[in-house]
Amino acid sequence: RSTLLSATPSRTEVSPPSQRHPPAGSCRQRRMFGLMAPTPVAAALPPNRLPEVRSDFLDCLADIDPVHAQPVQTRIDVARSLRDLWHLRAEVYRVVSLAHSQTEASQRVAGLNRHFPTRSPRSQFAPL
Repeated sequence: RSTLLSATPSRTEVSPPSQRHPPAGSCRQRRMFGLMAPTPVAAALPPNRLPEVRSDFLDCLADIDPVHAQPVQTRIDVARSLRDLWHLRAEVYRVVSLAHSQTEASQRVAGLNRHFPTRSPRSQFAPL
């Protein structure tokens, strides 16, 4: 009997937030939006959350030597959307893992992931 399923850890994928929000117009406009939106409407986070999320990203780097953290902090400061910040998670991980450890970096990025939509992992039996 195969133990592949039990040996594989379950994980939740974090996806980038949608930059589109449903229109307040007619029912037809909302349907067209639903068909053409790049990600589900539920994945669209309110744009007014940007300062809060930006602050959490900067907090992750607060105890790191400015020589190493400054380039990433600058990119966080100039990020124009939640989607831009989503893409900076890898840089945050890199800087934290070099300054502390990979375990610490994983924990900090997991804390940042709460700001972004999640989805269940693909089935092992589904084609890629």
